Amino acid sequence: MDHSRRPPLADSSLALLAQGYTWLPGRLRRTTAPLVRTRLMGQHAVALHGPEAVRFFYDEQHIERGTALPGPVLSTLFGHGAVHTLDGQLHRVRKGMFLSLLTGPEAVGGLVDGVCAEWDETVASWPGRRVVLFDEASRVLTRGVCRWAGIPLHDPDAVARDMVAMVDGFATAGPRHWRARRARARSEAWLAGLVDDVRAGSATAPQGSVLDGVARHRDADGRLLDPRTAAVELLNVVRPTVAVCWFLTYAGHALRRPDVRERLRGDDAAYAVAFARELRRFYPFAPFVGGRAVTDLDWHGEPIPAGTMVLLDVYGQNHDPAHFDDPYAFQPERFAGRPPARDELIPQGGGDPATGHRCPGEDITVALLAALGPRLARLEYEVPEQDLRIPLTRMPARVRSGFVLEDVRVPLPAGLAAR
Repeated sequence: MDHSRRPPLADSSLALLAQGYTWLPGRLRRTTAPLVRTRLMGQHAVALHGPEAVRFFYDEQHIERGTALPGPVLSTLFGHGAVHTLDGQLHRVRKGMFLSLLTGPEAVGGLVDGVCAEWDETVASWPGRRVVLFDEASRVLTRGVCRWAGIPLHDPDAVARDMVAMVDGFATAGPRHWRARRARARSEAWLAGLVDDVRAGSATAPQGSVLDGVARHRDADGRLLDPRTAAVELLNVVRPTVAVCWFLTYAGHALRRPDVRERLRGDDAAYAVAFARELRRFYPFAPFVGGRAVTDLDWHGEPIPAGTMVLLDVYGQNHDPAHFDDPYAFQPERFAGRPPARDELIPQGGGDPATGHRCPGEDITVALLAALGPRLARLEYEVPEQDLRIPLTRMPARVRSGFVLEDVRVPLPAGLAAR
């Protein structure tokens, strides 16, 4: 077939906005070809699906990310100059900074312990209050991650609102998007000033903290990050941690099932991890990730010209019956005793986190959910009438009501309850 004579493709940007998470899986289901061809924002794009496609996509000889992220996404979610925009040696050196700060038992355990302490303190104030789980979780996570990272907070609630706004507005137009831009501008200015103060000696960064590591990091050229880029990378630690509030709210949604809630209340650590993994598989977060072909490529006989936008299906793969039995049922036990293969479960992207663009904070996300999920399950509360729908046409999706709790009762510790 002469691919140069393909009829012009219709632009799918409006269809993506209208259909949300179902757009790409729907397109993939309707074709027998190994990929989908379309146009997005006026650009030729192809979409791939499946673990083999994950490995293909994250091979830096095939796909680069530096020029693929649209300006509106950089101005809201990731930040200009972020690690997500780098490739090759530049990416490896900057990514090494994140790996040193965010991976390993000491780093993960320290953050989880700090967030859990904030959670326990906050939950003690819930009895007698009407609680919106999404909002409360965002504030707990903000205080916990900033304390762990060595970042002083003067207005934790305002910082939490800005972190949420950056995530909530990156994939849309209109008021949510402009709130996200304003939130990023405020946050970058605040943290750039903090980095300047640390370097000048007028503020202290605890030794070994994230603030210390980012402020002192030297990039591949041997230079310190400029203060604004350092602020961007600090936000790329704080913002995704606060975004775990999406999944904690989904946890409340999932715990309406009495069998799941009862089992999570126990001391089965393996089940808590399986619950965390199933939350990230079942509930919507990222619809797909994108890159750009660095050279002329071939995917199962289909040409992908250099410069083509390449999309990797995320939501569809996490709900593919070829990889997950009964994929639209919430079943934590599917992961009990069986950690998912690296390129099978990809809610935060795929590939090797040590060398590719996969989020280095993925272990932190799982550990936070495995620690906080049982804490939520052990609370007694009422779920009043509210809108618990999760529209798949909204990106990022979220529980419409934020998951409201009433008549919260905090159980006494086992030792006190026995007296």
